[in-house]
Amino acid sequence: MHETGPTLLLHDGFLLLGFALVFVLLFRRLGLGATLGYLVAGAVVGPQVLGLVGDAESKLGIAELGITLLLFIVGLELSPARLWRMRRDILGLGLLQVAACGLAVAGVIALSTGFSAAAALALGLPLALSSTAQVLPMLQSSGRLKTPFGERAFAILLFQDLSIIPLITIVAALSRNPADAGGPPGWLLALYTVGAVAGLFAAGRFLIRPLFRLIGNLGEREMFVVAALFTVIAAAALMEALGLSTALGAFVAGVVLADSPYRHELEADVEPFRSILLGLFFLAVGMMLDLGAIAERPLFVAGMAAMLIAVKTVVILLIGLACRMTWRSALALGVLLSQGGEFGFVLFAQAQNAWLIAPEAASLFSAIVTLSMATTPFLMAATRRLREEPIHKAEEREGPRAEGANAIVIGYGRFGQTVAQMLMASNIPVTLIDTDIEMIDVAGEFGAKVYFGDGTRLDLLRQAGAAEAELILFCMDGDQLTPEMIHEIHQAFPRAALYVRAFDRRTVIQLKDAPMNGIVREVLESAVVMARQALEEMGVSAEGINRAEALYRASDRHRLKAQVESGDIRTARERIITEPAGEKPGERE
Repeated sequence: MHETGPTLLLHDGFLLLGFALVFVLLFRRLGLGATLGYLVAGAVVGPQVLGLVGDAESKLGIAELGITLLLFIVGLELSPARLWRMRRDILGLGLLQVAACGLAVAGVIALSTGFSAAAALALGLPLALSSTAQVLPMLQSSGRLKTPFGERAFAILLFQDLSIIPLITIVAALSRNPADAGGPPGWLLALYTVGAVAGLFAAGRFLIRPLFRLIGNLGEREMFVVAALFTVIAAAALMEALGLSTALGAFVAGVVLADSPYRHELEADVEPFRSILLGLFFLAVGMMLDLGAIAERPLFVAGMAAMLIAVKTVVILLIGLACRMTWRSALALGVLLSQGGEFGFVLFAQAQNAWLIAPEAASLFSAIVTLSMATTPFLMAATRRLREEPIHKAEEREGPRAEGANAIVIGYGRFGQTVAQMLMASNIPVTLIDTDIEMIDVAGEFGAKVYFGDGTRLDLLRQAGAAEAELILFCMDGDQLTPEMIHEIHQAFPRAALYVRAFDRRTVIQLKDAPMNGIVREVLESAVVMARQALEEMGVSAEGINRAEALYRASDRHRLKAQVESGDIRTARERIITEPAGEKPGERE
């Protein structure tokens, strides 16, 4: 009896997730990255090897939503200020790398194989793209993401992510598919594109942002997830209805919201869906690999992978030298970006649908990309002594100022505003997070950029740059933190010093075992200041005021220490000053 419907879905989901879990963990352990793990898991579980799961085409159709969500998140990262600061590296290095590497690889393919010029171009341009999913974790783990070298690599990867949209357009223009030929003329598509982009920007400003503001005021966090997915899918559906790239729609939707207070919350909410669907995409690609065709031509696959790595390394090395990088840094950049990338799979599928390449060629070149990705960790290790330059202390502090602030302040009320302003007065970059929409709007009127989100969530803190932050300061109203929360945050971001605003001494007692660098009762210091002013008004001498403050602080400190040790708020009640000491004001000895 054949399985159908929900039973088949559960069966396939169980097998795909199970194999993905095993292979991704194994490949992560070997330092080869999650992408390769997904691809191999898909090949093993698919019809070519074990034959446990089929119908890869339908799964690929669903999983392509992962690519759409990836472009949305890329758009969210592109605030105008950041784009302007990185414009030279993005438009200079990025454009030069994609064009030069793409044309060079296409030329080698055309000369060494029987592919037509159009087919070679449809294969060569996608091979110019590198793997963002593989390179960024390598930069993070080596501590070079925030250095000038890491910023250049990131700028190139950013341009590569953006270039998928014009590359899809180029493949469509080269199409031999009669269905594509019967579509609207190019000038009309261009008009559609401009109109759709303008419409998305208008919708973002007058519909989407007010929608998120309403949801934030209502406090319905789960509706943020629904609204975020609705925004992405609606933008993609609009583009699809006009015969344009769905990825373009998602990307524009991200850019529209990149400078909004909801950016970090949206990234944190969409990221799990993107990760799962992108993993399913790579699983489906692995299932669709024609292992028979690859087995028939293993030397071709290995040789083309070696060609790809060599050509991209040399071209990027020359570009780096032309941009006045040292030869070691230029070589490191070339080796780091020498592999093919995940967007290659998308563009190969586009080229196949456009009748530019056969399905066997798509499988062969997908295998070439996979093999090139597998070599990068080994090449980086093998060339370490040759390419590595010492990172100077001054260089470690350079890098993108908009990325990963030195301090994150959660809660921008009356307490957080003072903390944040004092930090910024000392020239320390600060990221501000709060959940109060009205306060965020008011702060914006005064020039402060406050992001919407729950700052106790690990995923949101990670999106806000907590992994690189030196300080995380919890300045929220009320008694919202628990020892478990602080332990989790400390374990996730051990580099950051944690400071907590405590509602009262009960909060201090509750958090006594939490790994904090400091805890401050919110009204203690202001109450002391008011008492000093009152004593001054009463004519007490400065010496007497200081003596009274010292007596109170000593009594309070000893009482709090005893309360923390016992866990009982009633401990050391006798230390509370409940009556005048008997002396005249300012005359205590």
